[in-house]
Amino acid sequence: MAAPKKGRGPSSGQGRPGRSLALILIVMVALAGGMFLSGHTTPRLGIDLAGGTSITLEAQNQPGKPDAINKTNMNTAVGIIERRVNGLGVSEAEVQTQGDRNIIVNIPKGTNSKQAQEQVGTTAQLYFRPVLTVQASGPGTPEPSDSATPSASATPKPGESAQGEDRPQGEEATGSEATPSASATTQGRAVTGGLKKDDPTPSASDEPKASESPEASPSADPATAKLQEEFAKLDCTDPKQRTEAGKDAKPTDSIVACGSNVPGSYEKYILGPAEVSGKDVDNAKGAIDQQSGEWIVSMEFTSGGAKKFQTITSRLSQQQPPMNQFAIVLDGEVVSAPSVRTALSKNAQISGSFDQQSAEDLGNILSYGALPLTFKEVSVTTVTAALGGEQLQAGLIAGAIGLALVIIYLVVYYRGLAFIALLSLLVSGILTYTIMSLLGPAIGFALNLPAVCGAIVAIGITADSFIVYFERVRDEIREGRTLRPAIERAWPRARRTILVSDFVSFLAAAVLFIVTVGKVQGFAFTLGLTTLLDVVVVFLFTKPLMTLMGRTKFFSKGGPWSGLDPKRLGAQPPLRRSRRVNAPTEPKEA
Repeated sequence: MAAPKKGRGPSSGQGRPGRSLALILIVMVALAGGMFLSGHTTPRLGIDLAGGTSITLEAQNQPGKPDAINKTNMNTAVGIIERRVNGLGVSEAEVQTQGDRNIIVNIPKGTNSKQAQEQVGTTAQLYFRPVLTVQASGPGTPEPSDSATPSASATPKPGESAQGEDRPQGEEATGSEATPSASATTQGRAVTGGLKKDDPTPSASDEPKASESPEASPSADPATAKLQEEFAKLDCTDPKQRTEAGKDAKPTDSIVACGSNVPGSYEKYILGPAEVSGKDVDNAKGAIDQQSGEWIVSMEFTSGGAKKFQTITSRLSQQQPPMNQFAIVLDGEVVSAPSVRTALSKNAQISGSFDQQSAEDLGNILSYGALPLTFKEVSVTTVTAALGGEQLQAGLIAGAIGLALVIIYLVVYYRGLAFIALLSLLVSGILTYTIMSLLGPAIGFALNLPAVCGAIVAIGITADSFIVYFERVRDEIREGRTLRPAIERAWPRARRTILVSDFVSFLAAAVLFIVTVGKVQGFAFTLGLTTLLDVVVVFLFTKPLMTLMGRTKFFSKGGPWSGLDPKRLGAQPPLRRSRRVNAPTEPKEA
């Protein structure tokens, strides 16, 4: 007699639902622990909820560069602006493209946010230009003579001097000894060399003679008369003139520009063609000089930039003030104009009248100021924290109302099954909250108002998955099956429906995230995240919990309040096969 074949054991979902429930519990505890240990116990709020400033920048067409506005340059500009803002210590700023030529900069309200707004608007390219003429600008300032040739009477920025070695500020090398320089004061800025052992040491043969310098006199420029006229008319105390001076000039042009060494006072300049650009600066930062204890700005150039910087400083070091100065020009404005007295190369330091803020500002400009495009500030929108709080409160009220309606429907229609649905919604909510809190510092995700709307929509998507499964179970009971077999037979059919439905929702969220920009992406991201979590919750929590509940007397007996009452569902009695009765056959006639 053959031994009976062993039937298949119960599936893991039916026989061991505790494993799935334990797994999702471990995941929840791990996420919650990570949230508290990281210190980010609340989701990061977007600018529309936390308050702040949103700046829209539009890329401008550049003369001679019709194809400059492209995806590569736009992405490069985004990276530079982002580093520039974050370099100021502004946390959680958002910089992203919008369309083909716009960049949106969202700066949350907080430390250094106002300063970041000022630097975001400063979006032109950064250049180092030789100074040809400089003069104080303001009412009552005498106009320069008709001669464009700078003289000793031209007013340099006070106290600016330079050394070629790491010497204390205000000293100049003279033979083997260092004597104090009369021009060095605490109000000026100087460029000092920071040559390393592997840097090329400038030699005498590398330094052109003063007579060979094309910037030795502005008279060599064919546009001298026009420059002199613009220089004479320029009033740097007028904000409009100060902003427009030299803004749209080409790097190869000589320009007039404005600068300010002391707040409230301005100087106007005639500057030669740019010889070093911001792209040639590899790194720059504000730091404290270990010898003098004063704030300085250290610069490090790329290999190509070091050669250019050595060439310009070699030439300028042979000129008389103010033609031994080079101007650091950003957005057409002179942000610093230190003097040079010896050739410098890859490393240099700017020292003088710096405090911590001004040193860090200049270092930030030098590091991140070279944008590949010119931008125009189109709009600036300020959102107050009060308005953001009102929007968040309105969103939470809408979510609470939606959740309450779902709960009422589940309780009225599904009765005892509503307990399973509510626990599943609670688990989904905990997972969503902890993941959003951790994604803020991890990838910069910010919960804005559209994202809150996406979370509200997700309540309906999650509840729909429970309803699909509950209805499949009830259909099995209507066909005359008991609860436990009905739970297992209903699951494969419900699983396919849930997966197809969630796939469509996730696909819609993914497409929306890809083709849209700005705040709408927050809605798409939240919708996609909650859709994935819906699959996790249904498979690892709802189904195992339903299996466990099916073993209890309350649900298995199908009481009126269980939501699985066979009489209430109109269940059919089990179909039984009746025995076939053969009709009597009549005898055949002979």
